[in-house]
Amino acid sequence: MSVRTLRRAVALTAATAVGVISVAGPALAHVTVNPGTAEQGGWTKVSFRVPNEQANASTTKLVVNLPQDHPLAFVSVKPVPGWTIKADKTKLVTPVKSDDGEVTEAVTQIVWSGGKIEPGQFQEFDVSLGPLPTGVDQLVFKADQTYSDGKVVKWDEEQKGAEEPKHPAPVLKLTKAALEDAGLTAKAAPADEAKIISDGDGTARTLGGLGLAVGFVGLIVGALGFAKGRKSA
Repeated sequence: MSVRTLRRAVALTAATAVGVISVAGPALAHVTVNPGTAEQGGWTKVSFRVPNEQANASTTKLVVNLPQDHPLAFVSVKPVPGWTIKADKTKLVTPVKSDDGEVTEAVTQIVWSGGKIEPGQFQEFDVSLGPLPTGVDQLVFKADQTYSDGKVVKWDEEQKGAEEPKHPAPVLKLTKAALEDAGLTAKAAPADEAKIISDGDGTARTLGGLGLAVGFVGLIVGALGFAKGRKSA
């Protein structure tokens, strides 16, 4: 390879790398919910990850709006040093049933303020949620990010097609429970597990019996060989 060709290859590789970084850069600056998936009907702890995408301003406030079309009966927040937390509740049009009775109001907005996320840094805000709804495949948490210079970035756009919007809202994907994916119900699970254990015991007994039979045959063959050897001697 000539020096000129090598230089062109290096330049092309560098340009491609810069292009990838420029595309991935904004995506890394989104406000996201982590982990991005949870099981329907269960409980989960999520972290709203907030990176600072401004070079000359700090993030000083985060507002997360919880979905009102699928209200979450129980919401608790983890304290964050240096930040003040406010959880606003709304009276529900349709009460949510729980093991402790009907829940008539639920947290619909959480506000973190008073702290700072400096340029080049990020902060995670932890929230415990549950029980998660069933029959839906995602929950959308629209968020507002406020900077020290007064700028407010709204992360509230829902993705409709393959292309990601400029300011996507944090989304928690909901998956079916493992038993549902396996075609089982919670009531049917013990019986099925018992059948599996029973089948496993039967297989173990069969293999054990065969092992004993093979060992017994080997013992007889060994004895005959020993007796034959003594007779020949």
